Amino acid sequence: MVYQSVKSLLSIGPFLLLLQNKIQIMTFENTLEFAKQLDSQDQLHKYQDEFIFPQVNGKKVIYFTGNSLGLQPKRTKNYVDEVMNDWANLAVEGHFYSNKPWWDYHERFANPLSKIVGALPSEVTVMNTLTVNLHLLMVSFYRPTKTRYKIICEEKAFPSDQYMFQSQVHFHGYEPEDAIVEIKRREGEHNIRLEDVLAKIDEVGDELALVLIGGVNYYTGQVFDMKTITAAGHKAGAYVGWDLAHAAGNIKLELHDWNVDFAAWCSYKYMNSGPGNASGCFIHEKHHNNSELPRFAGWWGHNKERRFKMEPTFDPVHGADGWQISNLPVLSLAPYLASVEMFDEIGMDALIQKRDAITSYLEFILHEIDKEVDSTFEIITPSNPSERASQLSVLLHGEGRSLFDYLMKNGVITDWREPNVIRLAPVPLYTSFEDMFEFGQILKAGILDKVNL
Repeated sequence: MVYQSVKSLLSIGPFLLLLQNKIQIMTFENTLEFAKQLDSQDQLHKYQDEFIFPQVNGKKVIYFTGNSLGLQPKRTKNYVDEVMNDWANLAVEGHFYSNKPWWDYHERFANPLSKIVGALPSEVTVMNTLTVNLHLLMVSFYRPTKTRYKIICEEKAFPSDQYMFQSQVHFHGYEPEDAIVEIKRREGEHNIRLEDVLAKIDEVGDELALVLIGGVNYYTGQVFDMKTITAAGHKAGAYVGWDLAHAAGNIKLELHDWNVDFAAWCSYKYMNSGPGNASGCFIHEKHHNNSELPRFAGWWGHNKERRFKMEPTFDPVHGADGWQISNLPVLSLAPYLASVEMFDEIGMDALIQKRDAITSYLEFILHEIDKEVDSTFEIITPSNPSERASQLSVLLHGEGRSLFDYLMKNGVITDWREPNVIRLAPVPLYTSFEDMFEFGQILKAGILDKVNL
């Protein structure tokens, strides 16, 4: 398969430019030797040794589910042990006298996390979990009136978002059937067209209170044009927020420059912070001095210089930290801090270069295996590299869950979604080009040798 078009070349070009100092036409090969060659040229290949892999049959797995739960970095344990030792040796004094004092532990996230999401340090904070944070942010940014009360979201949003929307509009006295407007996919298409998003925003118009969409759709892996959609929502007079569960640590974000009002994300997917771990939030600086903007208040969001005076009137910390409510769970934040410091060490540009290259190679492998077996793989993730990231969602026509079970038994950890979709996330930090080749061979064997299924 030769990539001869400019569009196709761009999906792998940055990676080649980094390695060979020039752009060249590349011919992918479905061979172990070729995959190993790519790994030998990959500047991030060494980071595989920074992670702990489960094993199946005495061999480390091929892990495609970093879009659900990232692998554990080896360095994480040291961060957790540090907190445990400080707790043991200092007890309550650890708040002020530990190596990383607990009372301002969260402030260590500001600089590295701001680089991951394209924000000012004052615009990001860590607290709670994703859906909790979205609910809390909607206190500030979903302020419905009799005439402006509708929320625009995408069809087939993650269920937690759907439940959140329904409960929020019920809370404000509206009916979901009226207040929640879903942007639909066109008949026979798997992804939502940008022009349909913009048309729906224009259609709802003066009734629109909030646009809140997943930056990367969890099911298809589609990346939305957040800059354009945000501008359109603001033109209609609405606030615009983003659920970045599948975007943070995965795609290039410029939340400040895009003028996004708010966003939230989980840290346990692409940022490898551990199961159910703390969330992150973004609130644009344009809202930081708005005393009229409501929020739910708590002690930890109070002016930190006066926090321990136990004053009766809330005086919020300036910036996103002012949306915090409770004393932060430092034991949970420790793995998260290990992760964001690793991201700071690598940089998002390097991650994205590897991401585009390895995702393109996986796409090639799938097409090659499709030619060799009596099945049809339909990749429902956009083929345009600018509209996808570290995920390919694949419809396995003619195959059922038994194929997924075969993959799992043979050391390929994937995600199954009914009726017959597997989600494959080749996370650039810990997947290799050799993994992509080996996956293709296992997939082929699982289809050809159905007696083993």
